[in-house]
Amino acid sequence: MTSSKTLDPYCSVARSLGVLGDRWMFLILREAFGGATRFAEFHSALGIARDVLADRLATLVEYGVMTKEPYQEPGQRSRDAYLLTDAGRDLRVVLGSLQQWGDTYLPRPGGPTIVRRTHRGDRPVHVAFVDDRGRELDPDDVVAHRTDQYPVRDG
Repeated sequence: MTSSKTLDPYCSVARSLGVLGDRWMFLILREAFGGATRFAEFHSALGIARDVLADRLATLVEYGVMTKEPYQEPGQRSRDAYLLTDAGRDLRVVLGSLQQWGDTYLPRPGGPTIVRRTHRGDRPVHVAFVDDRGRELDPDDVVAHRTDQYPVRDG
């Protein structure tokens, strides 16, 4: 994929932040998970400047987080709807984790504005590390192992 951004070839966290590191990206995603697909819906919900919104949506499309699909209201010009791709839908867990952290460490005085529950059974859910057997792990029991070293950079 050709890109206007230079992403760190050695660190997936840095690459991810190179695309998603702006607060507006996750607020746009929050609205998309809530059903927003149209530029005007994102603009109205977020109050973001139109040029900033256009830039952020273009980046999400460029990196395959969203895709554009034309639509046309009767008597209006054709416009683009912004739809989440598989890559975008996979960010639901990241957004849920951010919300969970915020609810715990930066709680809203009136309590959470969103509570996540299962479709069936209406059981509360949370984001967690889960091993390959489906068992939830204590975060202190999870270790990140490097698979290679960063290259030495000449200064």
